[in-house]
Amino acid sequence: MKLLVIEDEISLLQSIQEYFIQVDFLCEGVTTYVEAIRKIDDFNYDCIILDINLPDGSGLELLKYLREYKKEEGVVIISARDSLNDKITGLNYGADDYITKPFHLSELNARVKALIRRKYAQGVNVLEAGNLKLDLLSRIVTWENQPVVLTKNEYNLLLFLANNKNRVVSKQAIAEHIYGDQADNMPSFDFVYSHIKNLKKKLKERGCEDLVQTVYGLGYKLSS
Repeated sequence: MKLLVIEDEISLLQSIQEYFIQVDFLCEGVTTYVEAIRKIDDFNYDCIILDINLPDGSGLELLKYLREYKKEEGVVIISARDSLNDKITGLNYGADDYITKPFHLSELNARVKALIRRKYAQGVNVLEAGNLKLDLLSRIVTWENQPVVLTKNEYNLLLFLANNKNRVVSKQAIAEHIYGDQADNMPSFDFVYSHIKNLKKKLKERGCEDLVQTVYGLGYKLSS
């Protein structure tokens, strides 16, 4: 899963990034309104963690920008403002959740995961495609109740395909989802082919050959 943290307090930003990286999220961070706009324009995220007090603009304006341009990222506001009116304003602007500072990172993690479950799995903890099951909490993948052992990147790739089930996703979209803006510095997307090849091999070993399909010239898709 891919997160963007928009927070101008450097120490808090670093703490959030370090925490989510440890629990296997790809987590990018910015400290200003201008940087946030660039990220939002150039990339897609599963969730945005947003401070509404930024040095060069309002986080609420960022939230309005997201919704006006039909961006689908879930948004958790983190703010020192704890009044009911502030919370209502944030939620009315399109936030999915609101948590006041100070907070425990474990609580923020739980809220982010709950938001992602609502977004992708209609609130359940398991995504399914035929006999394939992805447990979002344990990160365990099974095919016909037999475990499929995947690397972190293979799991993130499969989850991305599952979240876009029956839709073709490009190599560039996959690269950006797995590696974030680091993908811009890579000379080619050959590593995407390598991850796809390894994923297909592991699924085939479990008796599942045709779930991940190559759409030549366009990308890949997971069929239900």
